[in-house]
Amino acid sequence: MTKELCHVIDQISREKGISREILIEALESALVSAMRKKYGGRTNIHLVIDRQKCDIKVFETKTVVSDVTNPLEEISLQEAGKIAAGKTEGDTIDFPLDLHDLGRIAAQTAKQVIFQRVREAERDVIYNEFKDKSGQIVSGVIMRREKGLYYLNLGKTEAVLPIKETLPNENLKRGDTVKAIIEDVRITPKGPAIIVSRTSPQFVAGLFKMEVPEINEGLVQVKHIVREPGERTKIAVFSKDSAVDPVGSCVGMKGTRVQTIVRELRGERIDIIPWTDDPRMLIARALSPASIDKIGINEEGKTAMVVVNDQQLSLAIGKKGQNVRLAMKLTGWDIDIISDTEYSKIRMEETDKTLEDTLKKEAQKKDIPSVDG
Repeated sequence: MTKELCHVIDQISREKGISREILIEALESALVSAMRKKYGGRTNIHLVIDRQKCDIKVFETKTVVSDVTNPLEEISLQEAGKIAAGKTEGDTIDFPLDLHDLGRIAAQTAKQVIFQRVREAERDVIYNEFKDKSGQIVSGVIMRREKGLYYLNLGKTEAVLPIKETLPNENLKRGDTVKAIIEDVRITPKGPAIIVSRTSPQFVAGLFKMEVPEINEGLVQVKHIVREPGERTKIAVFSKDSAVDPVGSCVGMKGTRVQTIVRELRGERIDIIPWTDDPRMLIARALSPASIDKIGINEEGKTAMVVVNDQQLSLAIGKKGQNVRLAMKLTGWDIDIISDTEYSKIRMEETDKTLEDTLKKEAQKKDIPSVDG
């Protein structure tokens, strides 16, 4: 029996990732609970399991007294002397109990307590494994959909993917394998809950870290990333090494790296731009794929006026203002875009006004007598 018990403990320890000591303590607690229940709830029942051989020994402890009032928990000095010489009042004596005397109900109780303790220990193991993994990418298989949530099988446990954290028009089915970023790990009455997302900008940053060795190794840095899930992402990258092309590293040979990410994002467009501290250059790059003609900036107010070719205006602004909106988030500048035609009109009006002001000033300088003079 002891060999079989050791085998079961070792097997559960390996499969569940729970330490052997925790399992033995759970078994001790379960068996003590069962034995005490069998013996009418007596608290003087004790149990010890040998950590190496898994031998189980059960004892009832009795206190040595001069006058016995509770035979179940007390023993007289005279009887104690027959068992162990030198015992005095207040000492205790342990009597072995037969473990095989454990009844069916008590055994069932022990089984239930063991399972409960194993579940608790397993939850602790899962929580400790994932509590520091917030911000990491995980891959899971869709198991089911319930009440606005997808449940992903991560192997040892499940993660929760709220439908609002999936891509627009994304209809995931059971058996689909998807990646997501861990946003939160919390303890709930039902155990640890791992909340994941596919809409976070950091999800895209994590995918680039997985696909681009230069980012994973720290040669290329993601300086900033903004996103409208399912539509477009803009990511600014910077290389510490002048010999390393940050954009080329992210794109990969023939676009293989970025295309892998685009497929995971269901066709979401990704603009990769090289980071620069020059605000004019950064704004121009952030408005990609549009070409920029002129940029004027107000550093105090962090505002910028951008002039583009008439044919580039709609591209620079983007569908429903998406491109310029993302560019402003990426750069931190308030950007106003106008066309060449509009800019020329403004310049002409400014020129006319300047000319008018100049003529007025010149007229005021001349001493022209009035008609009455």
